[in-house]
Amino acid sequence: MDTYRLLFLIFMVITTSECSGTVKPKCKDMDKLSFNLSEGEAFYFEPNEVASGLSNEDITWYKNENETITTDKNKNVHYRGEALFFLNLLPENSGTYTAWEKAPPGKCYKYDVEVNVVKSSQMKELLYGEIKNSDMNKRIPCPKPVNKTCQKLKGKFTWKKDNKPLQGRHEDDLRINNASKDDEGIYTCICTWTYNGKEYESSASRELKVEEHVAFRELKILSPIDKDQLADEGVGIKLNCSVFCGTTKESDCDAGWMVDGIPFNQLNGYTQTTNTIIDNSSRNTFSTAILTIEKVSANHFKTKFECIGKSIFYECFHSLTLRRRESIIPLVTGAVCVLFFVVLAAVLVKCFAIDLILFFRPYFPLSSYNNDGKVYDAYVVYHMQSMDKATEDTLCQFVTQILPSVLEKKCGYRLFIHGRDDVPGEDRLELVEERMKQSRRLMVILTPDSGSELQSTDHRHASPQNAAIGEFDWQVGLHHVLFQREMSVILVQLGDTGPQEYTHLSAGLQHLILKSAPIKWPEGSRGAAAWNSRFWKRVRYLMPAIPAVKRPQSAII
Repeated sequence: MDTYRLLFLIFMVITTSECSGTVKPKCKDMDKLSFNLSEGEAFYFEPNEVASGLSNEDITWYKNENETITTDKNKNVHYRGEALFFLNLLPENSGTYTAWEKAPPGKCYKYDVEVNVVKSSQMKELLYGEIKNSDMNKRIPCPKPVNKTCQKLKGKFTWKKDNKPLQGRHEDDLRINNASKDDEGIYTCICTWTYNGKEYESSASRELKVEEHVAFRELKILSPIDKDQLADEGVGIKLNCSVFCGTTKESDCDAGWMVDGIPFNQLNGYTQTTNTIIDNSSRNTFSTAILTIEKVSANHFKTKFECIGKSIFYECFHSLTLRRRESIIPLVTGAVCVLFFVVLAAVLVKCFAIDLILFFRPYFPLSSYNNDGKVYDAYVVYHMQSMDKATEDTLCQFVTQILPSVLEKKCGYRLFIHGRDDVPGEDRLELVEERMKQSRRLMVILTPDSGSELQSTDHRHASPQNAAIGEFDWQVGLHHVLFQREMSVILVQLGDTGPQEYTHLSAGLQHLILKSAPIKWPEGSRGAAAWNSRFWKRVRYLMPAIPAVKRPQSAII
């Protein structure tokens, strides 16, 4: 029984204590507010949910839950009913302020406000928000705490931009028409109000940023432009989706890829990187999405890829498929084969050019040769002066036997050779001149010492008859070749030239040798006398295409 009495006594004491008001009752917590305030200014605050017209007995204010706020109007911080006043904000005024409202029957409410007093130089911490849009005309509303103070205490509005007063601006909302980049800055709304016979100021600031005017245009996909793209199986590839969005914000322009109608991020083996930029000069916005396929497989050639561009009002897409790249090996092989055959043909033509020309000559006759009035195909000129017995025998055998046996008997050409074709009793000078004019070629037979007599005539060891056979012919022939250009020359070399080579020859002969190297007679070689040997092919190549013997006999008389 004593135990029950003790518990009842404790219960009565607790109940009496709560009713007497020595312990704060449990109340409904309302929304907590927070403000950054400038040092040295005034601040007026009323909880949003509190009923207006409360007396000092209906509500009580505390700082940091335990420090009671006074109702004395002369104090720096005090309250009057539901209103809390800060007449000259100091750093030590920072803290959490709590109001307890007693509402019958047996109800109460708790209001919390956090105050943080900072120096006025810390402007960024005092901003109430940023105004940023693409509207041509801007509206900068005075932040609600200052606006409410001015409306409640019948204060006066003024404005500053970047701490510079704006003349004639006393409205609660500041309006700027046709805003430009020059209008950007921090705008401060100041309320000057009177309380207890003194003037106080409350201010709040907002930052204005002017965005470029947005010009929405129809979207345009810049890449890809084709319906398919070449790819190699087993190799990675990157697909580029680029979209033009016009003059708009970066956030309003987007590019991306879909794979068979499914977003890439829901499939394995794909990664995508996106980038949106605004061109500094044109202010146009471009968005790019790069879809990376780690390794192209056979299934990718059957997959439909879609490049999708999106803006606020438009959406567009472009379909793309992968096409297997043809192997380059057959192309390379074909090119190598063609190159090989071209090189081979060039080598064959180079090596057998003379054979080819001689082979096709009969099939492509030149009509000009039939009407040139020439009787002889070649006028053979040679020297028999200042040579030893062996060289003289070789020259005589070549001129009188070998040369006629091949060119005349086997090839059908007509030659004029000294000693064989001279007409007895005819004037020598007239004969040489006439026969030169009737010949198409001048065939010069060079021996180791031939031609030197044209430079020096003081040392003659041959007979006068041999001297006459050749010296005049040489002079007339070289004149026709070099000056009159009436005939071509064929140079044939018998024997070795020796260490002096062709330096002992006359200037005219040296000039001809520089233009066309002499054909060397391969004396003693196997097949040298055969008409289809290399030597005779080169001689026949320089001879006329159509022999003079095929002309009518009347033309020879």
